[in-house]
Amino acid sequence: MSLGDLITDPLTGHRPTAQQRHRAFVDMAVRGEHAGFNGVNMGEHHGIEYIYSAPPVVLAAIAERTSRLRLGTAVTLLANLDALRVAEDYATLDVLSDGRVDIVGGRGNFFASTYALFGHPLEESKDRFAENAGLLDELWKGKPVHWSGKFRAPISGESLQPPPVQDAKDAMWIGGGSSPESVDLAARLGWKLMLPSAFGRPAFFEPIVDRYFEQWATHGHLHAPEVGAAWHVFVGPDSQVARTRWEPRYRAYHEWMQQLLKHVNPAIPAHQARPFDFEWLTTEGPAIVGSPDEVTERIAALSAQLRLTTHLVYMDMGGMATGELFDAIDLFGDKVIPALAGATV
Repeated sequence: MSLGDLITDPLTGHRPTAQQRHRAFVDMAVRGEHAGFNGVNMGEHHGIEYIYSAPPVVLAAIAERTSRLRLGTAVTLLANLDALRVAEDYATLDVLSDGRVDIVGGRGNFFASTYALFGHPLEESKDRFAENAGLLDELWKGKPVHWSGKFRAPISGESLQPPPVQDAKDAMWIGGGSSPESVDLAARLGWKLMLPSAFGRPAFFEPIVDRYFEQWATHGHLHAPEVGAAWHVFVGPDSQVARTRWEPRYRAYHEWMQQLLKHVNPAIPAHQARPFDFEWLTTEGPAIVGSPDEVTERIAALSAQLRLTTHLVYMDMGGMATGELFDAIDLFGDKVIPALAGATV
């Protein structure tokens, strides 16, 4: 996973251009497929220095250089975008990739500045998100749709073109975990749940996951629920090397993020405003760093704790040099993925 933070590397002083950052993400995805990763997920933001704004365009480029990698978002700003346009973009990508799309729809209300940029009142975020998710689910069936709602023009018998390859149960996720409404929406629609990338304690999400499974059971879906989560991750040949290489980058990312938060959200949640504490973040928080064995052990433990089937690993944060990043991707693929595949959790 990458959110596209544009940061000067505190170790080398190098600051990539936006063009280099986009190009590197495509190369990172190709490298990830060769290393054995199951998928790649790309962030979407607007008007800030999380610089990825057009995931379907970049994911289409990745689709043409890969054959089995899942092509996902982290997240699609479903409350702000038109649901028909979202359906068309990602159905096209699904067709071109032979059914490899993962749409992780997010409410994005933490980024108040995005709502202002799109001219949407933040108070409408819950209703916009629910309406657009429901419409996307209906459009994705590829059949004529008769629909009317509060926030867009009615649809009067039109159908999605092109019809996607996958069913919604295979392609759709709700990205959330801070609001019960988003969790309940995922359970009602029969979509998978992706817990967000945050600086808080993973245990915070335990009741969220419990609620998702409880709500899922009330709706009678014929397929099984799935939960994923996003972590801040770096792996090295041994613990000391990994921590030495990553700590300055993670610290730079954290400091950059604290400044960004003041711009995008004047009411910063307490768990996001926590001072940087590398030891706490890498033991009790969302950061996973160390040798392959240490990283494997922590991911396996989190799988059991939160009943996870999918882990998004955010490895390229904080200006990480491309060569070091690719070495970490290769090592993760060589040592961590096979160990997790053989683990009982």
